[in-house]
Formats: sequence, C-alpha cells, structure tokens
Amino acid sequence: MRRKGLAIMAAQTVATSVDLGPATGLSCRECGTRFELGPIFACVECFGPLEVAYDLPAGDPEALRAAIEAGPNNIWRYAPLLPVPADVASKPSLNPGFTKLVDAANLAKELGVTGKLYVKDDSGNPTHSFKDRVVAIAVEAARAFGFTTLSCSSTGNLAGAVGAAAARAGFRSCVFIPHDLEQGKVVMAGVYGGDLVGIEGNYDDVNRFCSELIGDPLGEGWGFVNVNLRPYYGEGSKTLAYEICEQLGWRLPDQIVIPIASGSQLTKIDKGLQELIKLGLVEDKPYKIFGAQAEGCSPVSTAFKAGHDVVRPQKPDTIAKSLAIGNPADGPYVLDIARRTGGYVEDVTDEQVVEAIKILAQTEGIFAETAGGVTVGVTKKLIENGQLDPALTTVVLNTGDGLKTLEAVAADSGQTATIRPSLDAFRAAGLA
Repeated sequence: MRRKGLAIMAAQTVATSVDLGPATGLSCRECGTRFELGPIFACVECFGPLEVAYDLPAGDPEALRAAIEAGPNNIWRYAPLLPVPADVASKPSLNPGFTKLVDAANLAKELGVTGKLYVKDDSGNPTHSFKDRVVAIAVEAARAFGFTTLSCSSTGNLAGAVGAAAARAGFRSCVFIPHDLEQGKVVMAGVYGGDLVGIEGNYDDVNRFCSELIGDPLGEGWGFVNVNLRPYYGEGSKTLAYEICEQLGWRLPDQIVIPIASGSQLTKIDKGLQELIKLGLVEDKPYKIFGAQAEGCSPVSTAFKAGHDVVRPQKPDTIAKSLAIGNPADGPYVLDIARRTGGYVEDVTDEQVVEAIKILAQTEGIFAETAGGVTVGVTKKLIENGQLDPALTTVVLNTGDGLKTLEAVAADSGQTATIRPSLDAFRAAGLA
C-alpha cells in the first residue's frame, strides 16, 4: 500500500503543462496503463515500472539520419528521440555522450576474436562514467516538474554525476551512498559542493531510505533521479545504443556485452536498438545481448543459469561496487531480453575482474573501473565457453574510469624498480 500511496502522491503533483519533447505520457511495462507525464515511478494498478511513451518522428529515415548527424557532438543530437524539450542543447548541461567506439584489434587478438571487436568507452564522459547520460535526461524532467533539489541513491558513479550536473544546472544536490565506497568515488561526489551522505549499509539499504524520504515532507521538492524520476532517467541509456549504431555506420552490432547493476542500462539499450529498427534508421537483423555480473553480486546470472524467471536478492560481496545491487529492479526484464535475443548472462570472480582490467589496459590503453573489468572478463569467459561467437561484430561496454577504483589494481601496479639516477643503476636493475 505504501508504494501505491507514493505513486498517487506523485500523480497529484504533476504540472499541468510539461514540455518534454516527443514524450506523450508514461506507460506501465506490465499492464500497459497510461499516465500523464509526471514524477511517477510505479503503476497504481499493478505496481509495475513505468516507461516513457513517445510520438516519435515519422517519415524519411534518411532525413532523420541527416538531422541527427548535423546535431551537436553529444546526446542532444538525439533530442527528437528523448524526453527533453527541443531547445535542450541551449540549456546549462554537462553535455555528455558521443564517446569513443574504440576498434579494439589488440584486445580481439588477446581474446581470440576473429571478427570486429569494439569497446564503447564511456569513461570519456564529463564525470568519467555513463551516469552522466542518464542524469542529463533526469535534469530536464526535474526542470519540467519544478524540483529544486536533485538527489539519488548511488553506488558511487551516479553520486558524482548528480553532484556535477546539479552544480552546472543550478540545482541544490543531496546524494546518498553506502558508507564504505571507494575513496576516489567519495571524493569525486563531494567536490561539487552538494551534500554527500553516507548510509550505514549496502546500496539496497540506501535505496530503501530514499524511497522513505520521497514519501516524507522532508523530501518535498526533491527529484530523485533514479526513483521518482526513474522513467526519464533510464532513457539516457538509450543514447548508448544510438551512438554505437551510428558509429558503426548505422548498423546494429551482432553482439553486445553490458554490465548489470539494476539492469536498467541493458533494458534501455535494447529499447534503443528496437526504436532504431522501427524508425528505419538501421536494417533489422538479429542481435544478441549478453549481461555481465560479478560473482559476488550475481542475482541475475544465477537466475538465468537456473532457468528461473524470478531474481532472488543477494547480499553483495565484490570489488565491483558500482554493480553491487543485490536486488536489481530490472532483473526479470534482463532475463527476458537475454533469452529473446539468444544471449546469455554470466559472472566472473573478483580475481578475473582484476585480470580483465589489466588485459584491457595492456592491449588498448583503456583503464577501466571494476565494472569494465566485469564486462571484459565476462566476454573472455563467454568466448572460452562457446557462448559468444568470436567471428561476429561485438561491442563491449566500459562504463567508467579506473582512476575511481584504484584499489582494485594498486597492489601490483606500482613502480617496476626504484634506482639511483645513473645509467649503471639502470643496467643493474636489468631494465636495459
């Protein structure tokens, strides 16, 4: 009943006139019930999650492609496909997106890939993770609904993205994190001047606290990007799908490996691919989506391998803290997509995560955070187990910068030697 009450409360605060571009309303992913645009995150009929519904542009795909390509080199080139006003590019924003799609020939050789292998490197975003994409969309919803404070529950990257975006857009920010996050992420989230609050417990404890705050008068005027703004926030991940296909010459990849935390990123990338097909921007052909988790927090891969439709919560215990969500909201939908596309959901140990971080760094010069180690490690495992075809075009996501998770590789990534400043000392060290 509390969840239904929260949804009703949100519905009662909807602005009468909201400009979010092509977005026409919200639709329940389970029962299809439609709602007006507003800060609503759960269906009042069945408690299912809500998604943005659109009136997407119809007509000549070539003209739409040309319009996109003429747009800015960030996610706002896709504004006609997102829940944002048409003039979004003129507003104060971090302008994330259009990050590099790296032709990873060296990594391909290391992993035994004979087809094309690419790394979509989202560490190039303003706060060095893909979270800048989703927050940028949530900021526009917060503006539309008259919120004054931006907030979130976060495993680290999102806290930094919200703090930075709020500073740029003129919002107050107050974000909540587990108390034991990596120091790099704590510092990056705190430097933007907003309030950063550590909660004793794991991410699921933080998320429950935020849900309670939304229903309390203390939370009035607050936009929680991944709770009451979640339908809009999630749409930012579609831009990864759009960019990958555009950067491939408006073609779908054959296979894509995506890390799983809440599962929202994977489901929205699939949604983005489906939209491109429906709009005629890419040729319709089969593609496979693979999900990647760390063994110490692998509720979705456990359910997938067991053939279950229900994702049972787990208590996280992994160095991949950005993926440490033991009760992933979109877990069941990830299962559906992996099975529908013929993909798989796999997990790797912390030791394999560290190994994969080093492999990516030493082959392509990309220093990934632990989530990137998970995707590369899972890709390696999928190839070894025969579940991913090494002859096909494959895209692997790196969603964040390794400078945020230095602890994972610090123990054996230091100085090779310490010597006196002389050639004799260099020779004696055996490095010549």
